[in-house]
Parts: sequence; C-alpha cells; structure tokens
Amino acid sequence: MKSGALNRSSKLKIYKSLIRPVVTYGCESWALTNRDEKHLRTFERRILRKIFGPVQNEDGSWRIRMNYELNELIENADIVRFIKSRRIVWLGHVMQMDDKRILEWKTIGTRIRGRPRKRWI
Repeated sequence: MKSGALNRSSKLKIYKSLIRPVVTYGCESWALTNRDEKHLRTFERRILRKIFGPVQNEDGSWRIRMNYELNELIENADIVRFIKSRRIVWLGHVMQMDDKRILEWKTIGTRIRGRPRKRWI
C-alpha cells in the first residue's frame, strides 16, 4: 500500500475489493460492541493512511492525515457502515425465505447464573 507504482484509486479499489471483504467475512451475524467498532475503524484508518500518505503543511512540514480528512476522502463510507449495510441486506434475504422459523424461534429453558463450568478438565 505504500508503493508508488500504483495510484491511489487503484489502491483504494484493492482495499475495497480484497482486504475489506476478508476482514468482514461473516459480519452479518456478528454482535458488534463499541470496542469491536473501535478496532475495525482503527484498522481501516491505518490502511487508509498508508494508501493516501502524509500531507504537507503550509510551512513545509509533513504530518499524517487526521480522521476527519480520511472520512472526507472515502465519503464517510467506513467499515462499520459497510457492516451495518450488509446486515440489512442479509435481513432482506431472511425475510424472503419461505420458512420463517428463524424469526419466530423462542428459547427453551434458562441458563444457570454465573461463570460456565470448565467441562474440558
């Protein structure tokens, strides 16, 4: 991603078509927490900073791009929004299914309180 042989648009296409699908494989069924979202956004910003590189200030010094600058460059299409859109697409597929047992399923019984037992010992 740091190579000068490819232009930025090609690197961005590689990211969106190869890297992001691998990272978000199975994201439709993830239970995302705020911590997971933070880690995913950090991962994406790290790659975008490598793709777009540093920016030169008015005084001639170089600095890394800030988060809002990266969001402007990718038009606020971050990885968490991508995951949430994939969930909506998956819900559409589930809603079209003939068998609606997935949506109407009720749990049977209750779990015991406390930490799960170590059954592997």
